[in-house]
Amino acid sequence: MCGVVGVTGNKNATEILVSGLEKLQYRGYDSAGIFVDQPDGTDYLVKTTGSIADLRKKIGPEVQGTAGIGHTRWATHGGVTIENAHPQFSSDERFYLVHNGVIENFQELKDKYLQGVHFHSQTDTEVVVQLIDKFVKEGMSTQDAFNKTLSLLENSSYAFMLMDREEPETIYVAKNKSPMLIGLGDGCNVVCSDSIAMLNVTHTFLEIQDGDMCIVKPDEVIVNDADGNVAERETFEVSVDPSASDKGTYPYYMLKEIDEQPNVMRKLSAEYLDEAGHPTINADLVDAIKDSDRIYIVGAGTSYHAGLVGKMQLEKLTGIPAEVHVASEFAYEDPLLSEKPFFIFLSQSGETADSRQVLVNVNKQKLPSLTITNVANSTLSRESTFTLLLQAGPEISVASTKAYTAQIALEAILAKAVGEAKGQSAALNFDLKGQLAVVAQGMQSIVDEKNEINQIAEDYFVEANQAFYIGRGIDYTVSIEAALKLKEISYVHAEGFASGELKHGTIALIEPGTPVIGIITQAGTAGLTRSNLEETAARGAKTLSIVKKSLARPEDTFVIPDVDELLTPLLSVIPAQLLAYYTSLNKGLNVDLPRNLAKSVTVE
Repeated sequence: MCGVVGVTGNKNATEILVSGLEKLQYRGYDSAGIFVDQPDGTDYLVKTTGSIADLRKKIGPEVQGTAGIGHTRWATHGGVTIENAHPQFSSDERFYLVHNGVIENFQELKDKYLQGVHFHSQTDTEVVVQLIDKFVKEGMSTQDAFNKTLSLLENSSYAFMLMDREEPETIYVAKNKSPMLIGLGDGCNVVCSDSIAMLNVTHTFLEIQDGDMCIVKPDEVIVNDADGNVAERETFEVSVDPSASDKGTYPYYMLKEIDEQPNVMRKLSAEYLDEAGHPTINADLVDAIKDSDRIYIVGAGTSYHAGLVGKMQLEKLTGIPAEVHVASEFAYEDPLLSEKPFFIFLSQSGETADSRQVLVNVNKQKLPSLTITNVANSTLSRESTFTLLLQAGPEISVASTKAYTAQIALEAILAKAVGEAKGQSAALNFDLKGQLAVVAQGMQSIVDEKNEINQIAEDYFVEANQAFYIGRGIDYTVSIEAALKLKEISYVHAEGFASGELKHGTIALIEPGTPVIGIITQAGTAGLTRSNLEETAARGAKTLSIVKKSLARPEDTFVIPDVDELLTPLLSVIPAQLLAYYTSLNKGLNVDLPRNLAKSVTVE
């Protein structure tokens, strides 16, 4: 969702802030702003609706400083206006605040404490900065006023950065539920919601915890825990090359990330499989899953879809029953658990708020958990019992591609590891290393067919009002993900359906010219899905197919290489990703930043 950046002690503060915001554009936003000041008290506030490029245009050469804060806003409270953009400020313009999160009780606080105060925005954030200002006017120090305000925020999520014009090189920082890191630089310090925003300044970051309140100065960082005691927090190094998050020669990140998938498969194989093809997964993790009686997979969006595939892999290779749950539903349902559950959390960012709420509940019950994520030291990674990293490199485009396939591949490796430990013949006989090599080659062959896929997108999807993917079993799980890719970046209404359910209502949606794509990679259901595809054609649908080579016919649209049925989603999803990309591109849309969406959903 929103992105926040801050810096103190660097004469290039303005550029550091704006460049940091550019790195956070993937999070989704509709407005942006910065506040910078100098030790002599000179300061500037610049805000705009629209893009970071629009913000750059509004920043004149005089807008310079040694400290500042910046923000990209994804509207929640109040519309997309300059007044609602951050930084928000107090009525006397002494305090400036940026915020990622949601203040649950902002209206109650406004009614109780701020009667008669003039508000210039509709945001929950302005309530916070006005409260701080009120308490300072009543005689409190800035730090005490900040702490008192934090104590009033009930059940709220926040990552705050506060600046006081009377303390021009100090940034007050607080975190609860929302991601926030402090970066330690050479003669300066930075604050950000994602380390990628500040890798040009530092690779050393300080881990702060929920409830922490920090005071950040150019040469000092003081961390106070939730009880107000000074706390020591561990530092960690982020080894990602800043250039890894650049587009290079690609027009959009999404296309770059689709093309990177063959290499991601090779990296996962090298990281987690030895020369003989045996998994090198942490033995304690393997034992914890082996000893469980049921596996609960939790995810949101694309990660949930990857979990649907993982369930099939885990059950077949380990013999342990598995369930998959939507994080936002599972968090508040208080479901009946088995006697020895094990939880797996799938999250590209490791910051998904809904999944984190489930993990909080899991930890309260002292149950074992694993986070599979792309980001080391992310919140879910730190708070779960175990972590496995996707090795996919930064994924910037809002529409996830390589993280999805990396999750599926890593779930397969994990399932093989547990299955081998249990002596399961399906796992022992599964040549996963060889299969992943075939997958990588197959992915490459598909992404090399971009021109053909571009033409199909133009012919079938650009003018379509709706489209449907259908499949059975594991192909159905890919249908759901394929439809999500199409709808989220091209705005074509798309759905994925279990093909056997068409006659139970769904086929009523078929109109002449409606694209229907059948995914066929399972020998046991291939004939059934073909029949279902024919039923839609008989009602005027324009049908296409994604079919495994051994099941293919001359009329099939996309033929993918043969791989084990548990790994076919790694290949069958690639044409769907490219169809979504080229549909969006040919409609003249912003592929990487679709409307209303954010990459990392950090509020519930």
